[in-house]
Amino acid sequence: MFIKRYLDNGIPVVMEQLKNFRSVMVGIWVRVGSRNEENSKNGISHFVEHMFFKGTKKRTATDISIDIDSMAGELNGFTSRENTVFYVKVLDEFVYRGIELLSDIFLHSTFPESEIEKEKGVIKEEIKLVEDTPDDYIHDLFSKTIWGEDGLGQPVLGRKETIKTFTREDLINHIKKYYGTSDTVIACAGNFNPDKMVSLLNELFGSLRRGSKPELSHQAFLKGKVTALQKDLSEVHICLGVEGLPFASPERYTLALLNTILGASVSSRLFQEIREKKGYAYSIYSFVNSYIDTGYWAIYAGVSKKRALTVTKLIIDELLNFPTTLTEAELRRAKDQLKGNIVLSLESTSNRMQSIARQEIYFKKYFTIQEILTEIEKVTLKQAKHLASELLSLNKISLALLGAVQKEEFEELL
Repeated sequence: MFIKRYLDNGIPVVMEQLKNFRSVMVGIWVRVGSRNEENSKNGISHFVEHMFFKGTKKRTATDISIDIDSMAGELNGFTSRENTVFYVKVLDEFVYRGIELLSDIFLHSTFPESEIEKEKGVIKEEIKLVEDTPDDYIHDLFSKTIWGEDGLGQPVLGRKETIKTFTREDLINHIKKYYGTSDTVIACAGNFNPDKMVSLLNELFGSLRRGSKPELSHQAFLKGKVTALQKDLSEVHICLGVEGLPFASPERYTLALLNTILGASVSSRLFQEIREKKGYAYSIYSFVNSYIDTGYWAIYAGVSKKRALTVTKLIIDELLNFPTTLTEAELRRAKDQLKGNIVLSLESTSNRMQSIARQEIYFKKYFTIQEILTEIEKVTLKQAKHLASELLSLNKISLALLGAVQKEEFEELL
């Protein structure tokens, strides 16, 4: 059962009561991420997220760890390009304790100077870890390729040279500016009483006041661009794609189906052709990333140096032929697969919490599972072919490469 209420201070609370579950998950979503940061402050949203767990007015960092472990719960956060999220997951019998702990770190963290300096080292190591994990790093490189140095092109973790400059005043100013009622959503999923939940949230979060709305400037997708970062690796990591759709686009289900057919599973075209039939890659898949005003549809592949150019050409050929070769049988399989994946994914309080939070942030409304399944079923082959034709053409493809490659060879393909 879905319920939407507002706290006395105006914060929307979206709730999905799941009486057959034993867990409760509560998330605080703040609509600010790396795309909203000044270039000189890149990474501050993620840095602030880390610092919320370093001690409050009444708890040390160790106390926080002991408290959540004593409930056999999970207390954590994550940062994306558009949102910063803090959440707690506990058994239903520990709802009050869990949410009180979440509210304490969110409202009463102290950000000690010593912990700030220590965390700079931790995040620099996190950045190094990503840079040493090429199948992760290629995605940041692709974002930079298609959006440039600012906004959506910036890495969520930030850069080493920006991280080292952060001061306690920078963190406090970021929180004062963005962490207010005007851009916060609270989402709850699991076994709880909705009236008691709202009363509890009013008690614990009632002191939060209005903040500023994060700036949002539209960024043009840099079509037809090729970036190659030379690195001595045994494989070449490839990410190429085209501009996609905003999160709330009416055609989002059509794109999800196209992506399912192209490369989102082991039966998809790219997986079957490049891995199963030719044995050219161990890992190859397509994916969709969407934001409030834009998005992209991309393919990742990790291949040997000698196969990199061949595989890239095969992928491009598949993209260019894709709109005219789609079949009813493929669309039917994709619908069944996508609907099944959605239903199975919602057998989790974590996924349910994230789903209703994103619906509130991007749509300001709730969609039932049946409504979503109906919309998927309504997509026609004509609609699928039309959208594929609109998105896919040679001059719209951008490409990022990581490894020992010659950029010029790949530029000739585009």
